[in-house]
Amino acid sequence: MAESSGENIIPINIEEEMRGAYIDYSMSVIISRALPDVRDGLKPVHRRVLYGMSDLGVNYNRAHKKSARIVGEVLGKYHPHGDSSVYGTMVRMAQPWSLRYPLVDGQGNFGSVDGDNPAAMRYTEARLKRLAEELLADLGKDTVDFVPNFDDSLSEPSVLPCKFPNLLVNGSSGIAVGMATNMAPHNLTEVIDGTLAYIDNEEITIAELMEYIKAPDFPTGGTIYGYQGVRSAFETGRGSIIIRAKAHFEESKTGREQIIITEIPYMTNKASMIERIAGLINDKKLDGISDIRDESDRDGMRIVFDLKKDAIPNIVLNHLYKYTPLQSSFGVNNVALVKGRPVQLNLKDLIKHYIDHRIVVITRRTEYELREAEKRAHILQGLLIALDNLDAVISLIRNARDPEVAKIGLMEQFQLSEIQAKAILELRLQRLTGLERDKIVKEYEEIMLLITDLKDILANEYRKYEIIKTELTEIKERYGDARRTEIEFAAEQFSDEDMIPDDEMLITISHEGYIKRTPLAEYRTQTRGGVGSRGVKTKDTDFTEHLFSATMLNYLLIFTEYGKLFWMKVYEVPEGSKTSKGRPIQNLISLEKGDSIRSVINVKTLTNDDYINNNYLIMCTEQGTIKKTLLEAYSRPRTNGIIAISIHEGDRLLNVALTNGDNDIIIASSAGRAVRFNETGVRPMGRTAAGVRGINLGEGNKVIGMVCINRDDAQLLVVSENAFGKRSAIADYRITKRGGKGVSTMNATDKVGKLVAICEVTEQDDLMIITRNGIAIRMSVSDVRQAGRNTQGVKLIRLNNTDEITSVTRILKDPDEKEELALDEDGNPIEKNSLIVTDASEDLALDDSIDTEDLEDDSDEDDQEEDTEV
Repeated sequence: MAESSGENIIPINIEEEMRGAYIDYSMSVIISRALPDVRDGLKPVHRRVLYGMSDLGVNYNRAHKKSARIVGEVLGKYHPHGDSSVYGTMVRMAQPWSLRYPLVDGQGNFGSVDGDNPAAMRYTEARLKRLAEELLADLGKDTVDFVPNFDDSLSEPSVLPCKFPNLLVNGSSGIAVGMATNMAPHNLTEVIDGTLAYIDNEEITIAELMEYIKAPDFPTGGTIYGYQGVRSAFETGRGSIIIRAKAHFEESKTGREQIIITEIPYMTNKASMIERIAGLINDKKLDGISDIRDESDRDGMRIVFDLKKDAIPNIVLNHLYKYTPLQSSFGVNNVALVKGRPVQLNLKDLIKHYIDHRIVVITRRTEYELREAEKRAHILQGLLIALDNLDAVISLIRNARDPEVAKIGLMEQFQLSEIQAKAILELRLQRLTGLERDKIVKEYEEIMLLITDLKDILANEYRKYEIIKTELTEIKERYGDARRTEIEFAAEQFSDEDMIPDDEMLITISHEGYIKRTPLAEYRTQTRGGVGSRGVKTKDTDFTEHLFSATMLNYLLIFTEYGKLFWMKVYEVPEGSKTSKGRPIQNLISLEKGDSIRSVINVKTLTNDDYINNNYLIMCTEQGTIKKTLLEAYSRPRTNGIIAISIHEGDRLLNVALTNGDNDIIIASSAGRAVRFNETGVRPMGRTAAGVRGINLGEGNKVIGMVCINRDDAQLLVVSENAFGKRSAIADYRITKRGGKGVSTMNATDKVGKLVAICEVTEQDDLMIITRNGIAIRMSVSDVRQAGRNTQGVKLIRLNNTDEITSVTRILKDPDEKEELALDEDGNPIEKNSLIVTDASEDLALDDSIDTEDLEDDSDEDDQEEDTEV
């Protein structure tokens, strides 16, 4: 291409040009926009706003000025950018929820913690806070370098003198090119205490500094949850600090539990947070909350969560922390400019650079004050010479033709400098009185002492550090306050179980599959023969089928009629009163259509190898099949359940018991017969095996229960459908081999009815008896008469003609419960006792392995009783 006349085209490499231009741009952003200076903790825009306000005279003790006036001043003189950047900066420095110690005193609408925008700058007013003036103090004493402004018409400070460590106190955040900073605010009192400790011992460790500066202190309060992130931030300059909202529980006027939030994490938008939580509740991702209200006012923040009746406050709060901004993470990244270069700094580095800056400021201020003092002393020396030669000075001045001649004459005759001669010529006549002369002498003596002191400060580093300590102490006494953010040093990531009290509950499962848990204290002990209290509100066709006590942290192993196993924690069961129906269990576990719950037991743990490999589950079906399997085979649960036992057509699982491998087992039939054998006679089988014959039932009979004998003082309680019951000694039942017909356990006549339940009990136990019509009665075992193995027993409760007993279980009495004592024939109270039985369990691991094993024949030819293969 031909060059045009007069053109000078220089070919360049575009890659190199782009690289150079981008590096220039990035350095400009890093140094002149996004990162704070380590010395005063301010970015250029913050520094210019504060200096512009000071230059304009809007000090803390002056009237407020329109924000537009201040913004115009800063824009026109120092910061030639958009007015929104300047006004936004000034607004943030005035917001008490943004800065731990605000530097601007705003008047008008400066926004809110809900994210509302501030009013336009023509409507608001502002002035400096008194604390901000501590940043600007001594600015006129040549303490810092001044640089030309954008058009070289004025000068502005390159850094502020900064009487306190503003970078640590108020923090900073910014995004540069290729780097960013995010520095947390801290408590002024703690920071100054730590700085004083550093001055006293420059070899102090970060761990020792952390005894003074414990953690960040956020303007919105909250709780720092865990200390590892704080320690990392202080030691390396990087760390993630978890902040939680501050919450407590209250009870509403209607008796409902409430969660009250009074402080939220730093930089969290309250309105957006509430909107997000409401969305999670509507999407069914958060349970247990019925309503949210923001009751915040000028007296403080108050966010109210109304809980549902069956909600556990600790669990709901834990879920709020887990899934909502009520818990957030503050990522500390301490990057600041050190001598114009971005550097990542730890806690000690930040303090060191601040002290180095203050040493420079103190030195320059002292040098300035020394220069001014020496100038004044020089003038005073001239005045004293003039006063000593007053007549000659007056005569010389009177005879002089003009001031210039007089000045030269004074300089020549009395060996004065030009400055001294000018001062004498400007001396007012009133200063020639004796009293004024004494004042000049006194001022000269004082200023000479000051000069000596200032020279000593410059020559003595110790004196400089003492001045810094004195000034910091004054700042602390004037502006220091208490910490707002609490610290939970030993906090860990809690699971739901960690938030739940291990209270005792009564678990109720109805025939139609409704489940609930009820505090055991709702039930009161009654005497034998009582009419009972309304225990379960059911439909006409429903009745309670399973009833047992458990604690909140117990793990429930739920076995179904089809031989499947599901896992559930007690606290996951919905709570209901003793008259409520409960919730369909199909909503809680993946139950097949037509299947129903047959047995629910508690285990201590499923994660301890020693425990799960030395305990067994014994299962019994309605047709008399028994199976024994190691607990370890059921220690890997699945959400959709696993196969616990293979069930033959026409049969169903009836009972499951947890054993130690050497327990005696009693199986009873509806015909009133029972067989007792030791479980060592049953070989452990695989998880999906069907089992072997446990009892020979005979035509038309079925198994009604299985008992695992694990207490030496136990007795066998049997109850018939017509409410007859008795206690018999276990020893009355001889040990045989499994598979036999058994011996008589109750004389099942038409009056007594068929056998419906057997339990292992002691006199210290209580019973809960449920009838088909939903009547519940709690009674002590000691009220049930002990009788022979083959007797019919005594009447336990009064039944109407259409009712019959469906469920009997041994339960736990609440130690704090006030009993309803019954009186005997002589008017004396009948004592009631109960046994505390509780198992705590741990989390389970998931596994979908299936063990298949053929049905075995464990018959014993030597057994006198019949022993047939299933």
